[in-house]
Amino acid sequence: MKGPIRSSKGRDFLLTPQNILLTAQMDSTPQSEEDSQMIFNVEILGEGKRVLQPTAESDPKLQELKTFLVDWINFELKHEHIVVKSLDEDLFDGLILHHLLPIHSKDLLATLHLLIALAQHFRPDLPLPPNVSVEVVVMEPTKSGMKTGKAIECLTGSREEEATPKKDVFDQLFQLSPDKINDVKQAILNFVNKQLVNLSLTVTDLESQFADGVILLLLIGQVEGYFIPLSTFFLCPQSMEDRLHNVTLALDLLMEAGMLQQPMDPSEIVNQDLKITLRVLYTLFLKHKNSPKPS
Repeated sequence: MKGPIRSSKGRDFLLTPQNILLTAQMDSTPQSEEDSQMIFNVEILGEGKRVLQPTAESDPKLQELKTFLVDWINFELKHEHIVVKSLDEDLFDGLILHHLLPIHSKDLLATLHLLIALAQHFRPDLPLPPNVSVEVVVMEPTKSGMKTGKAIECLTGSREEEATPKKDVFDQLFQLSPDKINDVKQAILNFVNKQLVNLSLTVTDLESQFADGVILLLLIGQVEGYFIPLSTFFLCPQSMEDRLHNVTLALDLLMEAGMLQQPMDPSEIVNQDLKITLRVLYTLFLKHKNSPKPS
């Protein structure tokens, strides 16, 4: 899991698209959209606390969502031999959540929001049950005592909303800080050439040299530590079909390794789309940036 982005003020930090965006926006953008939304929510809720209405727990859609999230947690933690049966009983002490995120809560509503956010962030392709809303009790302390009220809180949106592509850090980089793109390209270029040194290969142009998939496949095999049989791809691709075959194979390998969260269109790399090429190479960079130079 990716950790939070911290300020670089007073110390050096790894060159990443996130950090470049953060540096570029510190002087020009007062607050991000998420920060503004967070402040808005805090101002609206004040000191109020929300808990599930007891009758809401019998809602079939809520039950379906809870079952879905339990199955997702058990799938993610299968390798640790951890089995969750109940969200409100098994997650309250934080021991289970410790394996997903270091946070503690015994609030089922907050737990649901947390798990939905985790699932959507780390597995945006997961088909969460849509249109789940619950009735909540809003409790807010006042000078005259505790004030209570009821409200409807949305947990998941519609399928159409979930299907809308969300902008990632590279979309933001190209939109907000195009002057920083070369810094990201150079960082990834340095990583690529360091990994390919034993193959006597040098990359100088990311878009064109990765467009036929050959160097991408060799790079994947090099950093992942396995040999890709030459019979499975075209070492000297001659046609668009050959290049598409190579790039498709490379993307399939990255998907199987869990480095890509959702499928990508191989034709975009073949057509030398810089943003897509950077996005793919960055997945390898994130996983192997601290790996020693191949011997």
